[in-house]
Amino acid sequence: GLGCHLAEVDGYYISGLVPFEIIDRLTAERPDVIGITLPGMPQNAPGMAGKSGALKIYAFSANGVFVYSNE
Repeated sequence: GLGCHLAEVDGYYISGLVPFEIIDRLTAERPDVIGITLPGMPQNAPGMAGKSGALKIYAFSANGVFVYSNE
């Protein structure tokens, strides 16, 4: 099923609590992917309680899944 944090932005699917800056980078770079995702609900994701630590964002495409951002 689909998660509750799912959006379509400029032709890309965004799943999870992905920071705006990463979505902005995605739409500027326009990689050949279907979308990006931040699995789970990490404490340091936007809207969550924590504010420190890296967030590992994955991209998914017809060729598989890879790390898009680890910031």
